[in-house]
Amino acid sequence: MFRSSHGRKDRILKQRRRDAYWEHQKWPEPTRCPDCGAVFMGGRWTWEEVAEAVHEARCPACRRAADRYPAGYVELAGAFLRAHQEEILNLIHNLEEQEKQARPLERILTMEVQDGRCHVTTTGVHLARRIGEALARAYQGELDFAYADGDRVIRVHWHRD
Repeated sequence: MFRSSHGRKDRILKQRRRDAYWEHQKWPEPTRCPDCGAVFMGGRWTWEEVAEAVHEARCPACRRAADRYPAGYVELAGAFLRAHQEEILNLIHNLEEQEKQARPLERILTMEVQDGRCHVTTTGVHLARRIGEALARAYQGELDFAYADGDRVIRVHWHRD
């Protein structure tokens, strides 16, 4: 019996999904986002000051915001949230500020508090996961998260009664 070292040829291959917000090419440097002022320098988006930006292009975070297409979904619920809502929302805002300093493309798109639940959407997966982990570390509770669409989208759920 002949065995191939390359695996079976009759298997169905999953087609890889393409992320429309992932940049497949590098922008010319320096490139400034006209919406938020982030600058593409050294192969990444930063908050560096440049005397004169030669090129302008909307950064991926501003494109996601304009399209209303988040990469992170965070849902918070429970009696503890209702009792400590202001404190928890301040924690989330502080995390966004910290994350934005290191990663300009990680931002909160929306934050809605309604019927004892809080829904947060983010432009990236890092901030969404970091929010969930910070809440679990600070206040315990139940945390679970799931990546979807090849790790390009995350759903985070935190709950504490």
